[in-house]
Amino acid sequence: MLRKTFFLTVLLALVMTACAPQAAVATQPSAAATLIDGLGRSVVMNEAAQHVVSLAPSNTEILYAVGAGDQVIGRDEFSDYPEEAKALPSVGGSMGEYSVETIVSLKPDLVLAAEINSPELVKQLEDLGLTVYYLKNPTTLEEMYVNLEIVAQLTGEDPTKLTDSLKARVTAVDEKIMPLSARPSVFYEIDATDPAKPYTYGPGTFGDLLIARAGGFNIGNELTDPYPQISLEQIVVSNPSIILLGDSMWGVSAESVLARPGWETIEAVKSNQIFPIDDNLISRPGPRLVDGLEQLAKLLHPDLFQ
Repeated sequence: MLRKTFFLTVLLALVMTACAPQAAVATQPSAAATLIDGLGRSVVMNEAAQHVVSLAPSNTEILYAVGAGDQVIGRDEFSDYPEEAKALPSVGGSMGEYSVETIVSLKPDLVLAAEINSPELVKQLEDLGLTVYYLKNPTTLEEMYVNLEIVAQLTGEDPTKLTDSLKARVTAVDEKIMPLSARPSVFYEIDATDPAKPYTYGPGTFGDLLIARAGGFNIGNELTDPYPQISLEQIVVSNPSIILLGDSMWGVSAESVLARPGWETIEAVKSNQIFPIDDNLISRPGPRLVDGLEQLAKLLHPDLFQ
């Protein structure tokens, strides 16, 4: 039940906002400064935030990655990385329901919201006197670096070493992938509660972007919705040569796919090119997207990454 609750919560938020533009930052909060967040709101920061509540797993990962982990005092219930984040007080988040009372009781000097959070929640917290910054989802890896810089500015950290390392890793993948002419077709499974019509990544999503950047062709790119259900008939016609199981964390395995009726004619099934992958590396718009890119590239082109 938790699996479906979280997936539907994330799916609703991402479908509504996945293609929104990146917010701009006005100045660094070295003293009193005003930053413009993803909702176009002016957020005044008198000093770097020292007590932060994160309302999304991606935000929590960003905070720790930029060096502000010790400043995080609360997190949403789905924040499970890094491991130490699990010890923080949970402020809820299932089906978009947060405990405003718990957030207020933690006395944060910054609440870091994300696109999974509603503008109504942001206003409610703001009306209670809390400082809230709404961090928009990036639409490219390059915009993700900007988000790291924004969060670093909010918390008084220097992200240069982190962003330089991430950019170097992405460049290393790009240099191997760019010369390729042949790109395998890929079906990425997000949720196969209904194996005859599983969810996948469509155009404009990080799943689609990362598969392409890793040297593959996402069959979901041919669909209209960003997070569509795709019929078994469509999968059979597309005949992917590789199947990636983002739902492996829920117990879906290559063996279970091999046993599905009607899937036996698919090239990936016939050649047993079915691989589990940690969907958190693909779906959470934070620094581990680079880990996801590297894993995808190695799965799609193992000969290039010996």
